[in-house]
Amino acid sequence: MPGPVLQVGAIAICPHGGQISAVTSNTRVLVGGTPAVTQADTYPIAGCAFMVGPAPQPCLTTQWLVVATRVTVMGQPVVIQGGSGLCLSAAQAPQGPPTVISTQPRVVAQ
Repeated sequence: MPGPVLQVGAIAICPHGGQISAVTSNTRVLVGGTPAVTQADTYPIAGCAFMVGPAPQPCLTTQWLVVATRVTVMGQPVVIQGGSGLCLSAAQAPQGPPTVISTQPRVVAQ
């Protein structure tokens, strides 16, 4: 399933509204003027307000599971807007899928 390639600065959120950012070591491949992100990169989440009863259980990181199958950067598959993943708590408990709000529209991968 093809989709636009995500880059540093793409807007994505966890199911509870926390902001997902991308931390990448890629400095070689740019899309929309910023580095493309891969499945191996780190995706911290800030501002998740999810609670389980009275205890906070915020999403802290995202793990992308379905990514591009034919396009790689530095040997790692790129993350695409049509892909899917899981937002995880500190205990690595799945909290739900991330939602990509916007990314660059010009570079599409499959």
